[in-house]
Amino acid sequence: MRSQTIEVVTGSRERVHDITSECEGFVRSCGGDGLLHVFVPHATAGVALIELGSGSDDDLLAALSDLLPADDRWKHAHGSRGHGRSHVMPALVPPYATVPVIAGRLALGTWQSIAVVDLNVDNRERQVRLSFLSD
Repeated sequence: MRSQTIEVVTGSRERVHDITSECEGFVRSCGGDGLLHVFVPHATAGVALIELGSGSDDDLLAALSDLLPADDRWKHAHGSRGHGRSHVMPALVPPYATVPVIAGRLALGTWQSIAVVDLNVDNRERQVRLSFLSD
């Protein structure tokens, strides 16, 4: 297994942050066939395989806002208003994804990208662990 950590700055707003190019570079350097496992070691972020740039990222944030409103209903209630929803979000958008790699290239669908989903406006810096598993 080969592994590396990348840094992602999501900023001070809810964000769907594209990390596909970083993942492509990593698997290209590994070469061969295997699996790329992407993991965000944070309690308030997730990883999504989603079409980006066509409005789907905004639609995802809108859907999460409908499901997990930023209000005062959350028992986990420190940080900014609605912070507790950020701790629930990884149950809906898990903190990991696994993608096949063939000949050093991600085997994503035509419109699929790999993105970090972050609703937590209190934590703007994220680490993402990329792991390449092969024979």
